[in-house]
Amino acid sequence: MRFDPPLEEGRLVKRYKRFFADIETASGPLTIHCPNTGSMLNCLNPGGRVWFSRSDDPKRKLKGTWELGETPHGRLACLNTGRANGLVEEALRAGVIGELAGFTELKREVRYGEENSRADFRLDYPGESVFVEVKSVTLGFAGSPVAAFPDAVTTRGAKHLRELAALARQGMRAVLVYCVNLNGIEAVRAAEEIDPAYAAALREAKAAGVEVLAYGVDITPEEVRLLRRLDVLE
Repeated sequence: MRFDPPLEEGRLVKRYKRFFADIETASGPLTIHCPNTGSMLNCLNPGGRVWFSRSDDPKRKLKGTWELGETPHGRLACLNTGRANGLVEEALRAGVIGELAGFTELKREVRYGEENSRADFRLDYPGESVFVEVKSVTLGFAGSPVAAFPDAVTTRGAKHLRELAALARQGMRAVLVYCVNLNGIEAVRAAEEIDPAYAAALREAKAAGVEVLAYGVDITPEEVRLLRRLDVLE
């Protein structure tokens, strides 16, 4: 996924009210949209470099969107969680995710389950369909190659795990894909210290037959690409 037009660079001042970030740019201070709805734990680095895209949509109040940032631990992170589905779709179509190769059709935002959920993707194969949920991972730790999810309590994430588990129990193929949007990561784990209910739901989903995959990205200010399989730790 290349950034076109190219991203612009600034320095983070602060994030506030969840969806706002103040930055300093070469042309002066600017307030941009923060599209990350999580806590951004261990991602916020006041004074660190950030990269943002601009929109010429006249209806937008904030013309800039925060895309990338330097974490306090020196990693680059893709902080726009809305990019995760696009990165995974790009990788699916390119055959990067070998476990899901060979589909004949890809559909987005498909309704499923008893709790009125929407699967990020439904992949159709001869004789079966596979439901895929994608989660963006940005929680890293100093000196560790292991990232964690979630960075805040997520009842929605636990709901998706229940829905996937129900599909798996019915004999259908259900897959959770962690899109790890941090450079320098080799594995992913559940952040049980943050959300024990999510960690328990993940264990139950695995026991029911849900496949859990993690793929890492390569991040530069010019491009973000999903490239390689990562370990998923118990």
